[in-house]
Amino acid sequence: MSVRVQSAPFDMGAEVAAFTASAPGAGAVVTFSGLVRDEGGSLSAMEIEHYPGMTERALEKIRAEAVGRWSLTDAMVIHRYGPLKPGEQIMMVATAARHRKDAFDAAEFLMDYLKSRAPFWKKEFGADGETWVAAKDDDEAALERW
Repeated sequence: MSVRVQSAPFDMGAEVAAFTASAPGAGAVVTFSGLVRDEGGSLSAMEIEHYPGMTERALEKIRAEAVGRWSLTDAMVIHRYGPLKPGEQIMMVATAARHRKDAFDAAEFLMDYLKSRAPFWKKEFGADGETWVAAKDDDEAALERW
């Protein structure tokens, strides 16, 4: 498994089953899926943009770092782009390791990277118009601990 950047929805259950089956020797598999969140109740859509090629290379580099740093059996990142509605899946991270701590830590590292540094640009559409999503201090602080 590896990195996929796609516009199409994905089936989390099928992805987890395939990932787990491809991780022999793992004692732990950790998965996470991020959803389009509508905190204020006024979001009608989010659009995610990226540069094909550049994005995949950046995600593969951070995935490889996680695999080596936490002795993972495998790691996978799926990230969507294009128009998304509230409640739809944006991304998924899966990590497999011999021990749960490595799997959890690596998954959290990948999620923190995706949230703050991955080369995606997000625009929200709502009742007040459209707004580019700015980086948040909390997300930057979360990444700094790694």
